Amino acid sequence: MQFNNQSVMSFKYVICLCVLSFFNLNAQSIVKSPDDKLKVFLSVENGKPAYSVSYNDKTFIEKSPLGLKTSVGDFSAGLVLENNIKQNKIDETYQLKNIKKSTVHYTANEAVFSFTKEGRAAIDIIFRVSNNNLAFKYKVYPQKESRSCVVQEEASGFLLPEGTTTFLCPQSKPMTGFARTAPSYETSYTLDDEVGKNGLGYGYTFPCLFKVKTNGWVLISETGVDGGYCASRLMGGQKGLYTIGFPMQEENNGNGTTAPGIPLDGETPWRTITVGETLAPIVETTIPFDVVKPKYESSKEYQYTKGTWSWIIKMDNNTTFPVQKQYIDFSAEMGYETVLVDALWDTQIGRDKIEELAKYGASKDVDLYLWYNSNGYWNDAPQGPRGLMDNTAIRRKEMAWMKSNGIKGIKVDFFGGDKQVMMKLYEDILTDANDFGIMVIFHGCTLPRGWERMYPNFASAEAVLASENLHFGQESCNNESINASIHPFIRNTVGSMDFGGSALNKFYNSDNTPDKGSKRMTSDVFALATAVLFQSGVQHFALAPNNLNDAPEWAVNFMKEVPTTWDEIRFLDGYPGKYIVLARRSGNKWYIAGVNAEKKKIKLQLKLEMFDTGSKIKSYTDDDQLNGKVSEIQVNKDKKITIEIPYNGGILLQN
Repeated sequence: MQFNNQSVMSFKYVICLCVLSFFNLNAQSIVKSPDDKLKVFLSVENGKPAYSVSYNDKTFIEKSPLGLKTSVGDFSAGLVLENNIKQNKIDETYQLKNIKKSTVHYTANEAVFSFTKEGRAAIDIIFRVSNNNLAFKYKVYPQKESRSCVVQEEASGFLLPEGTTTFLCPQSKPMTGFARTAPSYETSYTLDDEVGKNGLGYGYTFPCLFKVKTNGWVLISETGVDGGYCASRLMGGQKGLYTIGFPMQEENNGNGTTAPGIPLDGETPWRTITVGETLAPIVETTIPFDVVKPKYESSKEYQYTKGTWSWIIKMDNNTTFPVQKQYIDFSAEMGYETVLVDALWDTQIGRDKIEELAKYGASKDVDLYLWYNSNGYWNDAPQGPRGLMDNTAIRRKEMAWMKSNGIKGIKVDFFGGDKQVMMKLYEDILTDANDFGIMVIFHGCTLPRGWERMYPNFASAEAVLASENLHFGQESCNNESINASIHPFIRNTVGSMDFGGSALNKFYNSDNTPDKGSKRMTSDVFALATAVLFQSGVQHFALAPNNLNDAPEWAVNFMKEVPTTWDEIRFLDGYPGKYIVLARRSGNKWYIAGVNAEKKKIKLQLKLEMFDTGSKIKSYTDDDQLNGKVSEIQVNKDKKITIEIPYNGGILLQN
């Protein structure tokens, strides 16, 4: 058989096309961290994108699916990876007062993988890989005349290796619990559980922690969620594959869409993965804030403060003028800057007396935070003020009144779920509050997702089984140390946590007597330690005026001095649900805090590299009966120290 030159050229062209098609079908690219230890492998097989993750050449995430299914196209299959992969080096330093580290130097390698479908630009998958952390998101392009779309499903998955165990918080059934206010991220964690489960049947709330055999740890979450998207959850599946779940239809009392809508071009929030051979990268990560940007200018310089709060000890009936005035005096004596006036102030105090209370507080250099019900059609919670936070015009009028009376902040409670319409309410409240110089705490709410950096007046959020449950039931008191040893590894590592703890009452009642209410099972040193362990730029502690007389003087003095903002964090030792010891620095002062949830005394050796040899540090310790004492120890040449913490006890070291 003979071939002419044109036939030979055509044959070569076909071969080239076949080769190119092969590489498009089986392409693989690698994105590495700056230190080359963390690697993300992106592959495309038969038009379906996937990724895997390794650290020090050990697999942490096995090959997992990527992509989106939208109203304008299925971008999880039939995709062709373009050859022009855009690569960028990220090198950024930013300051943020209200997270675990005040100055962050973020370096990462970014890769933008562009995909087409049927010859048209479809989506980009954008990866950023820093040391121990990676984040990815999607960008969707216009399709024909479409300039908007609904994201019907996200194909993103996380396949954990065989033998992985889980540390997860199950999502609750919508429209259940008190006044049908669930979900609000307030269920108990399951610890060291097997993969393949789906919580209570509704998936798991972010963040989600996994122990990968002997390799190390993986923390999965999301960040950058605002009013332009919904918040998500993690759905458990077979054989270690977890996927992204959108909100449930029943959330928000059934109103609003479960699937988010975006303009085109449009982007999704970031999915984040933190990887570590030890728990240190998990506890110390700043990835929720590294990949987001401020959404608006701060209207003023906001101050992060500590204060008192009568409700946790005295409950609803004591949201009265005399009690709140007493707490203003208490805050002033403690050197605190605020008092949180909780639910029912509108009927039990009244607006005129709130104005009087605010003036009295100002005379003592103590400002007020006021509680509000989020309201709307999504809950049955009867507590007031109601009907003021879900309508823009009414909300702004209320905030103008607050500003005129020097109100420092608000605590907004009882939100309806994670649908896009509800995320827009969060953003609208924050945006309006900033216009009036008001800080915002959320309760009965979703997880904050990078909000400390996105919204300069965001103060904190609950999104945890918080201190109120210690008042409501003895079981929560019995499990207090277990929960305290969980939160620094999971919930609190990705965002500020308004727990409202550090009680020094022995009993959760107004008289601090054993005849009613639940009994605190933890020590006073434990209470002080949680003030350091639980990070939140704004803290309203569960202290009471009687503590000035019935609590140890050394405990009260420590609570007067403890900071609420931090410059540095170091994980020292611990295991979720068993014990935790970490160090935080504020200025030139270091605080080392630990608590023990194991039903035996633990003995640990710590190396205190942050202290100078020969320096003297203050030590708060417990004996076997949980009696606390304060002593002074000197740092020796090798800077090593052996500590002991009894069950339900704590330790504090401070230079």
